[in-house]
Amino acid sequence: MREMLVLVDADDRIVGSAPRSACHGQANLIHRAVHVLVYNSHKELYLQKRHESKLIQPGKWDSSVGGHLSPGESYRMAALRETREELGFCPGHLTFLFTAQIRNKVESENIRCYSTIFDGKISPNADEISDGRFWAMRDIKASIPHDVFTPAFVEEIGPLLAGI
Repeated sequence: MREMLVLVDADDRIVGSAPRSACHGQANLIHRAVHVLVYNSHKELYLQKRHESKLIQPGKWDSSVGGHLSPGESYRMAALRETREELGFCPGHLTFLFTAQIRNKVESENIRCYSTIFDGKISPNADEISDGRFWAMRDIKASIPHDVFTPAFVEEIGPLLAGI
């Protein structure tokens, strides 16, 4: 079954849908996405290492959770679903953080980013994620120059690292 993505205009108004395969590689097809930042009670951030089989940024460390909205799905619904699919748990509470727009030659996404605190068992989806662990924010900041993160994550986390 092919994954259908929600297409939007620059103001995030729905204009249609298209297969995921059509959206990645055609930067003119803006689509909706969600990211969830999963913190533990020690204020460490869980990051996933993208599986080597991924078409975009394989082997790079990325947000705890990232995924696309399906037609008829709200951003919040997608954040809950993606967290369950990628990390094996459903957040009890999501806090909206910010919106972002990613525009590059590969894709164009309108993103809503949420956070949650979770100290339970994380079970990464092995088809999506090759590794995952909690990072101290200072270690994330120190690792940025070493090109281990996706460019979207570096852009996303920048404001959250400003005071560190």
